[in-house]
Amino acid sequence: MYTAITVLHSILRWVILILSLVAIFRSAAGMSGHRPFTAGDKKVGLFLMISAHTTLVAGLYLWFVGPWGWKTIENMGWGAMMKDNVARFYGIEHTMGMILAIVLITLGRRVSKTTLPDGAKHKRTFWFYLVALIIILASVPWPFRTGIARPWL
Repeated sequence: MYTAITVLHSILRWVILILSLVAIFRSAAGMSGHRPFTAGDKKVGLFLMISAHTTLVAGLYLWFVGPWGWKTIENMGWGAMMKDNVARFYGIEHTMGMILAIVLITLGRRVSKTTLPDGAKHKRTFWFYLVALIIILASVPWPFRTGIARPWL
Protein backbone atom coordinates (compact mmCIF):
# COMPACT_ATOMS: atom_id res chain seq x y z
CA MET A 1 0.00 0.00 0.00
CA TYR A 2 2.86 2.36 0.83
CA THR A 3 4.28 1.99 -2.70
CA ALA A 4 0.90 2.60 -4.32
CA ILE A 5 0.35 5.77 -2.28
CA THR A 6 3.88 6.94 -3.16
CA VAL A 7 3.16 6.47 -6.87
CA LEU A 8 -0.19 8.28 -6.53
CA HIS A 9 1.53 11.13 -4.68
CA SER A 10 4.12 11.39 -7.45
CA ILE A 11 1.58 11.30 -10.30
CA LEU A 12 -0.59 13.93 -8.65
CA ARG A 13 2.46 16.21 -8.52
CA TRP A 14 2.31 16.44 -12.31
CA VAL A 15 -1.45 16.99 -12.31
CA ILE A 16 -1.02 19.88 -9.86
CA LEU A 17 1.81 21.41 -11.88
CA ILE A 18 -0.18 21.27 -15.12
CA LEU A 19 -3.38 22.60 -13.54
CA SER A 20 -1.42 25.35 -11.79
CA LEU A 21 0.05 26.50 -15.08
CA VAL A 22 -3.37 26.43 -16.76
CA ALA A 23 -4.93 28.39 -13.87
CA ILE A 24 -2.11 30.95 -13.91
CA PHE A 25 -2.32 31.48 -17.67
CA ARG A 26 -6.11 31.78 -17.59
CA SER A 27 -5.91 34.30 -14.77
CA ALA A 28 -3.15 36.27 -16.51
CA ALA A 29 -5.23 36.41 -19.68
CA GLY A 30 -8.12 37.97 -17.78
CA MET A 31 -6.21 40.42 -15.60
CA SER A 32 -6.95 43.33 -17.92
CA GLY A 33 -10.62 42.95 -17.08
CA HIS A 34 -11.64 42.42 -20.71
CA ARG A 35 -12.19 38.68 -20.33
CA PRO A 36 -14.90 37.58 -17.90
CA PHE A 37 -14.22 35.12 -15.11
CA THR A 38 -15.82 32.03 -16.63
CA ALA A 39 -17.09 28.71 -15.35
CA GLY A 40 -14.00 27.18 -16.98
CA ASP A 41 -11.77 29.30 -14.76
CA LYS A 42 -13.68 28.09 -11.72
CA LYS A 43 -13.46 24.44 -12.84
CA VAL A 44 -9.69 24.61 -13.33
CA GLY A 45 -9.39 26.07 -9.83
CA LEU A 46 -11.69 23.39 -8.45
CA PHE A 47 -9.75 20.52 -10.06
CA LEU A 48 -6.49 22.10 -8.90
CA MET A 49 -7.79 22.30 -5.34
CA ILE A 50 -9.13 18.73 -5.41
CA SER A 51 -5.80 17.43 -6.75
CA ALA A 52 -3.87 19.39 -4.13
CA HIS A 53 -6.02 18.14 -1.27
CA THR A 54 -5.84 14.54 -2.50
CA THR A 55 -2.07 14.86 -2.70
CA LEU A 56 -2.05 16.30 0.81
CA VAL A 57 -3.96 13.32 2.19
CA ALA A 58 -1.59 10.92 0.42
CA GLY A 59 1.42 12.91 1.64
CA LEU A 60 0.21 12.93 5.23
CA TYR A 61 -0.25 9.16 5.05
CA LEU A 62 3.32 8.84 3.76
CA TRP A 63 4.59 11.19 6.47
CA PHE A 64 3.00 9.19 9.28
CA VAL A 65 3.59 5.68 7.90
CA GLY A 66 6.76 6.08 5.82
CA PRO A 67 10.39 6.28 6.87
CA TRP A 68 10.92 10.04 6.36
CA GLY A 69 8.36 11.70 8.59
CA TRP A 70 7.20 10.72 12.01
CA LYS A 71 9.52 7.71 12.26
CA THR A 72 12.55 9.91 11.61
CA ILE A 73 11.52 12.24 14.42
CA GLU A 74 10.99 9.28 16.75
CA ASN A 75 14.33 7.66 15.86
CA MET A 76 16.56 10.73 15.60
CA GLY A 77 14.84 13.29 17.77
CA TRP A 78 14.16 16.87 16.67
CA GLY A 79 17.69 18.17 17.21
CA ALA A 80 19.43 15.48 15.18
CA MET A 81 16.76 15.62 12.47
CA MET A 82 17.20 19.38 12.06
CA LYS A 83 20.97 18.89 11.57
CA ASP A 84 20.45 16.23 8.85
CA ASN A 85 19.64 17.91 5.50
CA VAL A 86 17.68 14.99 4.06
CA ALA A 87 15.69 14.25 7.21
CA ARG A 88 14.92 17.95 7.69
CA PHE A 89 13.78 18.31 4.08
CA TYR A 90 11.33 15.40 4.20
CA GLY A 91 10.30 15.85 7.83
CA ILE A 92 9.75 19.62 7.81
CA GLU A 93 10.59 21.62 4.67
CA HIS A 94 8.71 19.55 2.07
CA THR A 95 5.71 19.04 4.33
CA MET A 96 5.35 22.66 5.48
CA GLY A 97 6.03 24.06 2.01
CA MET A 98 3.33 21.90 0.47
CA ILE A 99 0.80 22.65 3.19
CA LEU A 100 1.40 26.38 2.65
CA ALA A 101 1.01 25.97 -1.12
CA ILE A 102 -2.25 24.04 -0.65
CA VAL A 103 -3.57 26.79 1.63
CA LEU A 104 -2.79 29.33 -1.10
CA ILE A 105 -4.48 27.19 -3.75
CA THR A 106 -7.54 26.90 -1.53
CA LEU A 107 -7.60 30.66 -0.98
CA GLY A 108 -7.30 31.21 -4.73
CA ARG A 109 -10.27 28.93 -5.26
CA ARG A 110 -12.20 30.83 -2.59
CA VAL A 111 -11.50 34.15 -4.34
CA SER A 112 -13.00 32.73 -7.53
CA LYS A 113 -16.31 32.32 -5.72
CA THR A 114 -16.53 35.93 -4.49
CA THR A 115 -18.55 38.75 -6.00
CA LEU A 116 -15.49 40.81 -6.95
CA PRO A 117 -15.28 42.29 -10.45
CA ASP A 118 -13.80 39.84 -12.97
CA GLY A 119 -10.49 41.73 -13.35
CA ALA A 120 -9.96 41.71 -9.58
CA LYS A 121 -10.75 37.99 -9.41
CA HIS A 122 -8.23 37.25 -12.14
CA LYS A 123 -5.54 39.32 -10.41
CA ARG A 124 -6.05 37.73 -7.01
CA THR A 125 -6.30 34.16 -8.27
CA PHE A 126 -3.20 34.79 -10.43
CA TRP A 127 -1.11 35.79 -7.41
CA PHE A 128 -2.40 33.03 -5.14
CA TYR A 129 -1.74 30.36 -7.77
CA LEU A 130 1.63 31.81 -8.82
CA VAL A 131 3.01 31.96 -5.27
CA ALA A 132 1.68 28.46 -4.61
CA LEU A 133 3.42 27.18 -7.75
CA ILE A 134 6.73 28.78 -6.74
CA ILE A 135 6.52 27.17 -3.30
CA ILE A 136 5.67 23.81 -4.87
CA LEU A 137 8.60 24.03 -7.28
CA ALA A 138 10.94 24.84 -4.38
CA SER A 139 9.56 22.03 -2.19
CA VAL A 140 9.54 19.12 -4.65
CA PRO A 141 12.47 16.66 -4.40
CA TRP A 142 13.42 16.95 -8.09
CA PRO A 143 15.85 14.36 -9.54
CA PHE A 144 18.59 16.99 -9.90
CA ARG A 145 18.53 17.98 -6.21
CA THR A 146 21.55 16.40 -4.54
CA GLY A 147 20.78 14.27 -1.50
CA ILE A 148 16.99 14.57 -1.64
CA ALA A 149 16.40 13.57 -5.26
CA ARG A 150 13.46 11.41 -6.27
CA PRO A 151 12.70 10.02 -9.74
CA TRP A 152 10.59 11.99 -12.21
CA LEU A 153 7.70 9.57 -11.70
